[in-house]
Amino acid sequence: MKSNYKAIGELVERVDERNRDASITTLIGVSIDKKFIPSVANVIGTDLTNYKVIRKFDFAVSLMQVSRDEKIPVACQKEYEAAIMSPAYPIFRVKDTEIILPEYMEMWFMRSEFDREASFVAVGGVRGSMPWEEFAKLKLPVPTIEEQRKIVDRYNAITDRIALKKQINDNLEAVLAASHSKMFFSKDTSEHTKLGELMTFGNGKSRPKTDGPIPVYGGNGVLSYTDHHNIENAVLIGRVGAYCGSVYLEQGICWVSDNAIFAKSKITKDEFFDYFLLKRLNLFNHHVGTGQQLLTQEILNNIEVPKPVTEQIELFNRKAASVFETIFTNSREIIRLQELSDLLLSRLAG
Repeated sequence: MKSNYKAIGELVERVDERNRDASITTLIGVSIDKKFIPSVANVIGTDLTNYKVIRKFDFAVSLMQVSRDEKIPVACQKEYEAAIMSPAYPIFRVKDTEIILPEYMEMWFMRSEFDREASFVAVGGVRGSMPWEEFAKLKLPVPTIEEQRKIVDRYNAITDRIALKKQINDNLEAVLAASHSKMFFSKDTSEHTKLGELMTFGNGKSRPKTDGPIPVYGGNGVLSYTDHHNIENAVLIGRVGAYCGSVYLEQGICWVSDNAIFAKSKITKDEFFDYFLLKRLNLFNHHVGTGQQLLTQEILNNIEVPKPVTEQIELFNRKAASVFETIFTNSREIIRLQELSDLLLSRLAG
């Protein structure tokens, strides 16, 4: 172990501030992607006084099922001056920001190597959980504060660029969604059809074990990459679980896993109309099952929608194709920037 490595427990202190006066009502949690997300829990009538307060630049971590998920949901809270979290979350903060920057520590937690080490340590825990004491023993390198600032600045420049490109893509898609709505849903029509008349659906298959450049899609988007494909130019739909009904567009070749369904147009060679139609339908609301949400081809085939005019579909697809050229260019840059970001994180260990 290099001499500049220090244990997490040396650098942070636990925080256990409670929302005793119930003045804070913003309830958040930490996702598996190491991001803070608004809680979906219904807190109407709930006593919030025992919830933990997390302040700006505090960290929260979930230490349950670490070895099962092979990730530790941990993040630095930078969006709110103060929010509240379930009492189950350990909350901690950096003791001295002249020794280590919270942003630098968060970068270390983002590393896949950190997750692998934590998963290995947690194997012996109950249900793969990790006690705080074991988490606090994990070590990270602590260079000079000046070097930390340089590293954080470089990382932020990359992630800010990624966020900008994603925002541009979101805005472009929003413009197309509005155009789609105006063209196909703005007028009352008595003539309807079923999705099965407009497109063909099919289930994916277990993902190959080989590696390669071709994306593998599951319910939550791209899972990994392989050297095989089972579809080209299609809309992908999450089939099962929490991401049931999620919709993605792939213009190249890809592998659709058994957690997803693909859709192909029966009318045109492009899938832009289908993509925006399926996104508009909020497909999660059509699932069956409570414990495990599920979408099937039968459900999708029988969903009724206003009957579109083929010429209008072609017109929309031509318009969307030109816009998606920009979106795809931005997406390729996002991939390159993400690779650069991962490389920077991997070099933190020296």
